[in-house]
Amino acid sequence: MAGDLETEILVVGGGPAGLILTARLTAMGRSVICVERAPPPADPEDPAADLRTTAFLRPSVETLRRAGVWEALAPLAAPLRIMRIVQRAPDAGKPPRVSADFTPPEEEAGGPFGSNIPNAALRLALTRVLAERPGARLLAPMTLEHWIARFDGVRARLSDGRTLRARLLVAADGRESEIRRAAGIGVRRVDYEQKALVAALAHEGPHGYASSEIHSSGGPLTFTPLRDPLRSGLVWMTPNLKAARLMALSPEAFEAELQAEAEAADLALGRIRLLTRRAAWPIVGQLAERLQAPRLALIAEAAHVVPPIGAQGMNMSLRDVEVLAEELEKAPDPGAPSVLEAYERRRLPDLRLRGLGVGLLNRAAKSESRAIRDLRAFGLAAIRDLTPLRRTAVRLGLGEGG
Repeated sequence: MAGDLETEILVVGGGPAGLILTARLTAMGRSVICVERAPPPADPEDPAADLRTTAFLRPSVETLRRAGVWEALAPLAAPLRIMRIVQRAPDAGKPPRVSADFTPPEEEAGGPFGSNIPNAALRLALTRVLAERPGARLLAPMTLEHWIARFDGVRARLSDGRTLRARLLVAADGRESEIRRAAGIGVRRVDYEQKALVAALAHEGPHGYASSEIHSSGGPLTFTPLRDPLRSGLVWMTPNLKAARLMALSPEAFEAELQAEAEAADLALGRIRLLTRRAAWPIVGQLAERLQAPRLALIAEAAHVVPPIGAQGMNMSLRDVEVLAEELEKAPDPGAPSVLEAYERRRLPDLRLRGLGVGLLNRAAKSESRAIRDLRAFGLAAIRDLTPLRRTAVRLGLGEGG
């Protein structure tokens, strides 16, 4: 059929991870087609735009540099200079039980922990970079209707009727990945019976480029800094029933609840206002049983999902991108079994360990038990006050310890 396509690597999923993988691989000289079912991203100020932000920690920023996209993203980014964790007192009106500010190791040499970027602006900037990138092609809106793996590559049919040939198929199509399901790869899934409420906020006091994570019970409430020192992103993890109540509140009543939480944690943000609508996302933990099949690799949420604690989710996805790129760098055949097996061997143990760790942290964070809250406060104080523990915790959080 006229117009049929051929490429080395087919990436399905044009979210941040799929777009960054496309950029990383094309920066190496590979040819990549990225297929995305949604239309190209709209203006970030569009009321329907994604309200979430992504915190890229240091190793992920290095991946963005290697992908040749950091120069376009840096003007959108707020530096993460402080990671603040607050164990709130259970009784209103009392000061926090424990509060700890963590700064990066070797601050002068290493710079901030990373950078925080609004998702809508991130996707728009990435698509603009890829539009000018030799070897990259983004097809959106488009879906993959059918695909089959053969000895020498993948044959696929697109929703516009064209066929496509590639040496490797990469699934970056999200937690409900149709490609993963078609490949017969199962997942282990945990429903935490929580939702993450997200929005953008304005406040009178500057955030000081601190990401502030408040723990009480039900899940952490996090204020993530935006580039404007008087604006922050919100991620409030809370049980489903409370989430429904919070979503039903008027904007003024919701602001009052946020105000009470921020004041109880001594964040000194002043009056807080909603800048956007609120959205709610279900919190699950999920890990694929395998990361590869013939001519197929899974990355990002097609492979793993964790609760949004400690900025681990997208940074685990960017580690997928980096490891896969490293394995492909000198591979004549990007879909060879040896390449895919090496990728899985390097990533799956770390994903299991980090998924378990984040899941345990989330269970502790949502617990209503006084004993668990006491233990949480004791552990936070120990990490804050003991230098070796603090350094280890910071490096593990950055992904530099594993």
